[in-house]
Amino acid sequence: MTPDRFLGLDDNVARLKGILGKLGIECARTIEERVDLQFDALRNLWKNLGDEEPFLKLVIANAVVSYQLSGKGEDWWWEFSQYFSKNPPRGSIAEAYARFLPQSKTNRRLVGRKVARLRKLEPFLARLDLGRLRYYYRNMLSLQSNLANVLGTGKSTKTVVFAVKMFGYACRITFGEFRPYPMEIPIPEDVRIRAYTRRFTREPPATFWSRIARDVGIPPLHIDSILWPVLGGDERVIERLRRHCKKADLVLELANLGTNVNGQHP
Repeated sequence: MTPDRFLGLDDNVARLKGILGKLGIECARTIEERVDLQFDALRNLWKNLGDEEPFLKLVIANAVVSYQLSGKGEDWWWEFSQYFSKNPPRGSIAEAYARFLPQSKTNRRLVGRKVARLRKLEPFLARLDLGRLRYYYRNMLSLQSNLANVLGTGKSTKTVVFAVKMFGYACRITFGEFRPYPMEIPIPEDVRIRAYTRRFTREPPATFWSRIARDVGIPPLHIDSILWPVLGGDERVIERLRRHCKKADLVLELANLGTNVNGQHP
């Protein structure tokens, strides 16, 4: 008997899969493109830059320094969008961030470490033309692998998989084409995802959500999008979810789903 079955959590996992199965990948896409404030921030930057190549490179760069924030992620991406709309980098992206981060309201921690990470990334970005960027949109597993190699980190680390996700957003805006994320790329593990996962299992979050993803036919990065409004607690997001998503009530059911491994309800 598995630990989860012993704890009576198998019914909760079945309910989770039932809800996700009813929502499907189209619900995830609606949330990403019409509810996620980060997507709006990218659209704003795209409109103001008007140049595909620097736009896509900036999104990758920004994603790899989107950790240890001093504000909400949505606010950080809007701050990024507004800053580079007015101050497009003319040369080094790393040097542009060396000027930007110290004055940032939402990402001012570990500035030296983040600028160093961008200096490591910059030669890789410099080699990317629009054709190569389009190739990476069609081959996101290659982007994941190459980013990990350049940064000297694991392919499943949060910043690498999050960078692929945000790159996917930016490519939809740039190329006007929706491509689902690969099933093989795991969910980004943050504090909220780890806590939510513990309602259902003792498995590592990446392992659990990859299994759920295969069972319901929704790649983990898209499941992350469905869970995001539920776990974020941002009233702006809930209002947008209700306005744009016909299955909003079903999405919100996920908030109270599950019993944690100690047998307590959320």
